[in-house]
This record gives sequence, structure tokens and C-alpha cells, in this order.
Amino acid sequence: MISRIDLRGDALPEGPALRDLLPRADFDVAAALEKVRPICEAVHHRGDAALIDFAEKFDGVRLDQVRVPAEALTKALDELDPAVRAALEESIRRARLVHREQRRTTHTTQVVPGGTVTEKWVPVERVGLYAPGGRSVYPSSVIMNAVPAQEAGVESIALASPAQAEFDGLPHPTILAACALLGVDEVYAAGGATAVAMFAHGTESCPPATMVTGPGNIWVAAAKRYFTGRIGIDAEAGPTEIAILADDTADPVHVASDLISQAEHDPLAAAVLVTDSVALADAVEKELEPQVAATKHIEDRIRPALAGRQSAIVLVDGVEEGLRVVDAYGAEHLEIQTADAAAVADRVKNAGAIFVGPWAPVSLGDYAAGSNHVLPTGGCACHSSGLSVQSFLRGIHIVDYGKDALAEVAHHVVTLAEAEDLPAHGAAIKARFGWKVPEGK
Repeated sequence: MISRIDLRGDALPEGPALRDLLPRADFDVAAALEKVRPICEAVHHRGDAALIDFAEKFDGVRLDQVRVPAEALTKALDELDPAVRAALEESIRRARLVHREQRRTTHTTQVVPGGTVTEKWVPVERVGLYAPGGRSVYPSSVIMNAVPAQEAGVESIALASPAQAEFDGLPHPTILAACALLGVDEVYAAGGATAVAMFAHGTESCPPATMVTGPGNIWVAAAKRYFTGRIGIDAEAGPTEIAILADDTADPVHVASDLISQAEHDPLAAAVLVTDSVALADAVEKELEPQVAATKHIEDRIRPALAGRQSAIVLVDGVEEGLRVVDAYGAEHLEIQTADAAAVADRVKNAGAIFVGPWAPVSLGDYAAGSNHVLPTGGCACHSSGLSVQSFLRGIHIVDYGKDALAEVAHHVVTLAEAEDLPAHGAAIKARFGWKVPEGK
């Protein structure tokens, strides 16, 4: 069901060579880019009419309008299962606790007497959030996108999710109910690249957004790439990933269940176990069969994901070597199930989020840890972070210098301007002092 890669002994290389040996899904955004281009251009030129046509083509439903009526949000919340509502409310509460602490405050540094630089943090003006609605429905993604945007102080927040034929062209009612709980009342029935194009260009019903965030399939990733520069994006999210670094103290039942939990997302989902214990590897393989047989989405998602080139059990000589492997892999989700797991986790350099010990599975982070589950994939954790309040803020420097403070450093500015053969830069300083630059200190 799942392959093995043996990196014990001399088989463990350094640097890029190690990354090339590790499993990864095929995810060709560049190829998808050419397919989404005409979709994005159609939305640009035809607006809501194009969105309605594409909903009929891709989602099998003809819409009367793209924007979801306010009464549909109210109805979805009123009819929501009370247990689901309670779970969503607790997820929101915990997410707010964590994200509220991320908000940066204005800070002023006095560089010299009379010369200060202030850094203020300003939220983006309008954000378009995306909640997928293909194989699964993700109200949790509504929370993970909306909460940090709200805590950042974004004033205008809209959300798009695919139209569902089953629900008369509205997004899934649980998505709508989550929006109602969060106070997000501007919601659109638009999916995939069409949703990103709607936010990027704006249409008759939807004003353009400054930024688009949220996970999605390859068409969402391709549309984000297409519009990069016109709008801000969080990331080009690829297939979901879990890596587990485990030794012989790990419970194979836990490890197998956690691998399966990510595999059920998508046939391209990656499930990787890195271990120095052959006994654990054998036990996990043995445990996978009955657990997979007892769950759902077996043939269309879980088996293809576990059997795919993106999933594997990677054997290493020890936890030290395992750390090298997981840092080279840079997983979206990384579980540490080893002896002294907290100390091992502290040494990890590259991961979207780290889950420490046997009682912090990725599923907890997906819903109710308080952390954010919109995380970098495809090895991007080596240079990127997950979605946070900071994703929606811009740091702006305010330079405030008086005459004496400028005079003190003027000769250095002129010297550097002339060294770069930009004499007009220096002249802008000289003009303020009657063309005679003070000597400074």
C-alpha cells in the first residue's frame, strides 16, 4: 500500500540531492496556468455573466445571481446541527485567542536626536477569501482565513465557495453557517479560478479585492499565479502533506491513523513516515490495511494517496538523520512522535506547523488547536509561513528627521549618492543647505 525509501548508511546525501530523493506529488502549476488564462480573461471581460456560465459548466447549476442572499446565511445558521455549531464556535474562540496575540503594534526608533523611524502596521483594505467545496466541504477553512483577517483589522472581507447543485446553486450550508457565525456577510457562489478572477478584477456584484487567500486545487493555485502582481496572495497551495518523524516509542496505531487522516483529503495527498525503527515501519504497514478498510473514501482518495509517489516510509539510521530528512522535506504538517518529542521539535527548521508528541495529531490543528491550518506545501516551508494576522498587514516606515538630524548625516548621504553615480540624489541634500553640505560628525 505504501512504498519504502531506505536512506540508511551512505544512502543519505546532503543538500539538494537529499530533497530530490524524497517523495513529492506531481503538481504542475505552469501547465494549469494556460488553462485558467481564458477563464480569468472571460471573467475580466464578461463579469457576472461569465461566473454564471462557468458555474453551469463546472458545477452543474445555473445561477440567478452570484452573491448569496443574506437570508440564506441566516437560514443556514438557524438550521445548523447544534453540535456542529458548538464545534465551530469553539474553533473560532481558540483561533481568536492565538491570532489576537499576533497583532503587531506601531514602534518608533529614535536613530539620533531629532531623527526617528516609525514602523506602523496597516491592514490591507479588502480581502477575498476562498473556501474549497469540491471533494469535501471545509467550514474550518472559513475560520482559518477569516479570523486572522478580522484580527488584523481588514475592513472589507468577502468569501467565495463553489456553487452546489444540491443546494440550489448556493455554497454548502455549513460554509454559509460558518460565515454567519464569523459575521462575514458578503459571500459569493464562485469556485476555483473563477473565484480568484472575480476578486482580482471585480464584477458587477463583487468589488475587486486587494488580496486573495485560502487553499484550493491546482486551478486556484494557477489563478493565483496568473494574478500575482495585480493582487496579493497567501501562497500557491499544493496537495496537502503530513510527515511524521517517529522512533520505536511511537504507537503504530496512532501513526497509521495520522497518515490516513491526510490521505483522505485527495489522491495526491502526501503521507510520509520517517523512522529509524524497522519494527515500527513494519507495524505501521500492518496497521494501515485494517484502518483503511474501516474508513471512507478508500478507493478514490486514500489508497491512491498512500500508494502514490508522494507517499513513503523513509528509513534512516537515527533521529538525528531523521531531522535532516524532515528539514529537507519541509512538510506542511510535521508530527514528532519520538522520545523527548518537545526537544526534537525545537530543533526542526523547516515545517509549516509542528505537532509535538502522541496527543497533538494534525487533526487537532485542522480544527481546534487555535493554530492556523492554511500552511505552505511542496517544500515551501523552508522560506514561507502559514497564514497569520501578519499575512494581512503591511509594515510602513515613517521617516521623520529635523534639520539638525539631517545635517549630521548629510555628508554620508552625498558620499554614497556619488559613489553610486547618482548625483541628483546628493543634490537633493545639498539644496537644503544652500548647496554646501555640513561636515557632520
